[in-house]
Amino acid sequence: MRPWPTENPPLIGIIDNIRSLHNVGAIFRSADGAGFGGLILCGITAQPPRAEIRKSALGAEDFVPWRYEKNTADAIKSSREAGYKIVALECNSSSKPLAEFMPGEKTALVTGNEFYGLNDEILQLCDEVRDLPMRGEKVSLNVSVAFGIAAYELAKHFDNK
Repeated sequence: MRPWPTENPPLIGIIDNIRSLHNVGAIFRSADGAGFGGLILCGITAQPPRAEIRKSALGAEDFVPWRYEKNTADAIKSSREAGYKIVALECNSSSKPLAEFMPGEKTALVTGNEFYGLNDEILQLCDEVRDLPMRGEKVSLNVSVAFGIAAYELAKHFDNK
């Protein structure tokens, strides 16, 4: 495991109560591919080393710095204090398209539980609530897929910095 960076990277993820270890691994892999500087694993989210995480992360968990915080609200508050703009990935009546979001110099992407998403307390702590367009019959994507799409959407804003 890489230690948490002393200089705060421009993009991090805050991962709230993810049940599936395979989803956790896929999030690590997407975070690595999109260039995220770290993940904060919160609540019931499993932590490496775990065979199930490694199976879908394919070793990315060894390269993406991560830390564990029991309370997601604390992770959001400490990230805000470190200068991060906090953006929740959640589809609700007040969410706006992620594609229209302009990240700050430092942005934290918050994703939530596969079934319940992010609770109201967490959403109220976020600066923005953004969503991905859903054009089919289903109203959501798998959390690791949604994280991957959002991670790359955010990362493109940092490609020329």
